[in-house]
Amino acid sequence: MAAAVQKPSPAYPLGSRLDDDGRLEIGGCDALDLAREFGTPALIVAVDDIRARVRAFQAAFAARTDAFEVHFASKAFACTAVMRLMAEEGLACDVAGGGELHMALKAGFDPGRIHLHGNAKSRRELEEAHAAGVGHVVLDNIRDIERLEEIVAPGERQPVQMRIAPGVSPDTHPSISTGGPNTKFGFNLDAAAPAIERVMASDRLDLEGLHIHIGSQIVDLAPFRPAIAALADLGDFRMFNLGGGLGVAYTEFDHPPSIEDYVAFKVDAVEQIAGPGKRILDEPGRALVANSTVTLYTVESVKRNVMTYVAVDGGMSDNLRPMLYGARYEAQIVGRPGGGTRCHLVGKHCESGDVLIHDADLADPRAGDVIVTPATGAYGFSMANTYNGQPRAPVVFVSGGDARVVVRRETYEDLTVRDV
Repeated sequence: MAAAVQKPSPAYPLGSRLDDDGRLEIGGCDALDLAREFGTPALIVAVDDIRARVRAFQAAFAARTDAFEVHFASKAFACTAVMRLMAEEGLACDVAGGGELHMALKAGFDPGRIHLHGNAKSRRELEEAHAAGVGHVVLDNIRDIERLEEIVAPGERQPVQMRIAPGVSPDTHPSISTGGPNTKFGFNLDAAAPAIERVMASDRLDLEGLHIHIGSQIVDLAPFRPAIAALADLGDFRMFNLGGGLGVAYTEFDHPPSIEDYVAFKVDAVEQIAGPGKRILDEPGRALVANSTVTLYTVESVKRNVMTYVAVDGGMSDNLRPMLYGARYEAQIVGRPGGGTRCHLVGKHCESGDVLIHDADLADPRAGDVIVTPATGAYGFSMANTYNGQPRAPVVFVSGGDARVVVRRETYEDLTVRDV
């Protein structure tokens, strides 16, 4: 049996392995031991995986240009400990609202390397960002311009970028496609030119460059080229922020571009289309954290109807992506890898749609088994909720055989702490 065991798929954190008995190790820690110590559901984060991917992005850009800055799109894993790790690794930080700004400051980011995004920024958020001294406010609409000009005092200037919707739709789910001609994000091409002219005439805003983000989980790099061309057509700016978007492996069958190929494509496109010497900003989120993390669950029941249903102690409260846009994951039984039983891996919530994986292939699943689902680092924690009064799962950092809780498990008391 041991001879047939394969190493984990590319969806798992770097350095993960199966021992001779088929026991899974993440960050040098036995997954069953982690489940016993910290309970389930639990998000297990391999710190060394995150560090390696951050350094790969930095090295890939440094190999092609001196003028670059890599940002962590904090929405992907809006956890203070993860953000602190990114700050330690020298990244800048993108925030999508006042809450993420608060967390980024608490995590230790230099305010000048924080960049505020958002299509519906409140006046309070803009005031807080300006008062904190953020590096850029990314203008999304005319209201952003109007409010910032009211907030910035005479004699002061707030550096800004302007988000452009380049009319490019990559091959990804519509819910995470953000650069097409009919999007809620940014200035479309018809509106961009007069808006740029207005900001450049402002005595309180300093337009340093243009921004695009055409979508997420992109595995075909070709659409980045027309998007960059759309920016170049709007003026000779010294800085282009190209957003993020690099896809990741959620299952053994996924083969996204490498970090190096992704960076090379973007840098080369900017140089070929807009000319040399441009400062390039990039905003990876999913590509930095998705594969760093696995979620551990415990099987509570196995029910055989038309299909076999394997029900675990989490679900749409800790991973909403399958329900929002049909995201596909893989799963294994910890200590008993392999398949043989076709089943639906479902959550505990009062929704028929609470299905984590349709047609999962597990090895004779039984109540009490520990299930592992890899590639849950992006948007699982960020979108976690308390549906049905489910306390949110803890976040556990693992590295070199050591494990530590960085976000504790919620309690029932936490569910009522805001009551008045």
